[in-house]
Amino acid sequence: MPKPFSIFTTALLLNLVWEHAHSFLYTQYQGGAITEFILLRASLVDALIITAVVFPFIFFPALEKKNWLIIFFGVAIAIGIEMYALRTGRWSYNEYMPVLPWLSVGLTPTMQLGLLGYLTYWLVVGNEKNPRGTKS
Repeated sequence: MPKPFSIFTTALLLNLVWEHAHSFLYTQYQGGAITEFILLRASLVDALIITAVVFPFIFFPALEKKNWLIIFFGVAIAIGIEMYALRTGRWSYNEYMPVLPWLSVGLTPTMQLGLLGYLTYWLVVGNEKNPRGTKS
């Protein structure tokens, strides 16, 4: 399976699980209910973002040893998305969402792109470099 497709499908599957797991922390999406279609669409967008973030770490050897930056870039993008969405009323949290007080954004969406981006990288690229658990 080509790397870009592997990255995208891995990110999509991880995001589908994540979106379903934390969807109960939201009250609405654009004034309506949070449906399966909305969760799928959010997962697709998140998978595209993760794919774009991970690509440079695959195609530029100088970044390979700095793959922890995937977490940084993912978190930064997520914070920007959350701030915009909350400010424009795109979605809102309920009382169960843990909120980072200094940023006023939810903890789970803030972690999502960074954590799942790094996990996607590790699952696709890490396994390719280290097949079947052998030491390199």
